[in-house]
Amino acid sequence: MQQDEITALFDQQAPHYDTHWAKTAAIRDCLNLLVDGLFASLPNDAHILCVGVGTGDELLHLARKNPGWCFTAVEPSGAMLAICRKRAEHSDVILRCEFYQGFLNEVSSIAQYDAATCFLVSQFILERADRIQFFRSIADRLKPNGLLASADLAAQVTSPEFDVLLRAWMKMTSGQTTEEGLARMRNTYTNDVGVLPPSEVSTLIKAGGFDVPIPFFQAGLIHGWLASRAGF
Repeated sequence: MQQDEITALFDQQAPHYDTHWAKTAAIRDCLNLLVDGLFASLPNDAHILCVGVGTGDELLHLARKNPGWCFTAVEPSGAMLAICRKRAEHSDVILRCEFYQGFLNEVSSIAQYDAATCFLVSQFILERADRIQFFRSIADRLKPNGLLASADLAAQVTSPEFDVLLRAWMKMTSGQTTEEGLARMRNTYTNDVGVLPPSEVSTLIKAGGFDVPIPFFQAGLIHGWLASRAGF
């Protein structure tokens, strides 16, 4: 998807985004729980970069758990970022947050962050070279040995296993599994979203300037990896 298409899509979805995905809350909770452990070695005054922060779920979770951490939230959708900002204000963590409406390549590339989160973001970048550059832009902003917790939809879309997971995924998210609906979702994940086999996503992360990513999570079609900035 093109950048302006991504922004327009999430601007449109923002008012109902959290309600629409409420059924996946348990998945997000599990992902956040595991990231707590993965980030446990970070300093008490860590600075976290949240890429494609959306409505702020992971930022708010980490901020509540770690009162000394500060955050930079990057999100191209102004409507999504406005919700994130409002939630941060209601949770009394806004003074520890900076908000940037735009894409990561527009943010200063100074290596100042101890860790980054990037949940369900890189899957919207269809070109391999662009996706590698996206991960490299994260690596460039991390301190030596900085950590990345990344999650994306991932599967071998031509495999029989994908058909099983896709049907279960659609049932969970929409409550139905019509053949027409499955065909639309399969077409979207094949052509409009970069759903790749997990091993290929791992390869792209590594090519973007990280050590070999460690798989730490799978729930349905969502996979998660932990990676350290390479070269130190």
